[in-house]
Amino acid sequence: MIGDRERMVQFVSDHAVTSETSHGPGSAPRRDPFVLDVRSLGRRPGTMSEVHKTVATPDKLGVEMIGIPAGSDVDLDLRLESVSEGILVTGTACGETEGQCSRCLEPIDGTVTVFLTELFAYPDSVTEQTTEEDDVHRIVDDRIDLEQSIIDAVALELPMSPLCSEDCPGLCQVCGIRLAVAEPGHAHELIDPRWAGLANKFSELSDGEASETDAKPDTQERRD
Repeated sequence: MIGDRERMVQFVSDHAVTSETSHGPGSAPRRDPFVLDVRSLGRRPGTMSEVHKTVATPDKLGVEMIGIPAGSDVDLDLRLESVSEGILVTGTACGETEGQCSRCLEPIDGTVTVFLTELFAYPDSVTEQTTEEDDVHRIVDDRIDLEQSIIDAVALELPMSPLCSEDCPGLCQVCGIRLAVAEPGHAHELIDPRWAGLANKFSELSDGEASETDAKPDTQERRD
């Protein structure tokens, strides 16, 4: 079960819309609204503080077809607690989403709320020293960067193929009209490509016969 969840998280992370901000190795981006200063907590286990604020995300958060747009507000409601190995962050991040229905491509919107539980390891802690770099978050210059945690959580929460409604019929494969607004029984007469040449031939013969009939003089009129 754990292995399946890890594979799912990795799949979503690969398809998530990630920030375009360049993060230098070993340093947290100071301009990022998801970076929090934790100096006030010190390294005293049990020390706690709460963060309640609204920030504007510099980049889209989500997956390809739906997400929190760049420049949109994200509400953070967090608790930061000092533990023996680092800072434990718990709480929620919430934002308004925009996207497209994966069947009919109509605009859709909504709200996404994700729950965070992340440990940020102290420099030189046992966790920091014994865990692979990509497997644990770290405190850098007395700051923690929640951006990647929020990116992953939002991407995992949102559907990869969002729908405007569960029964959305999608688009007509021939003309592209939305089937939800098309006339009842909307359909197209399709000819098997293998018979298309023969159908064209019959059409040409029919047109030729019609032309001959129109050109033939009326013998009865000539007798009169």
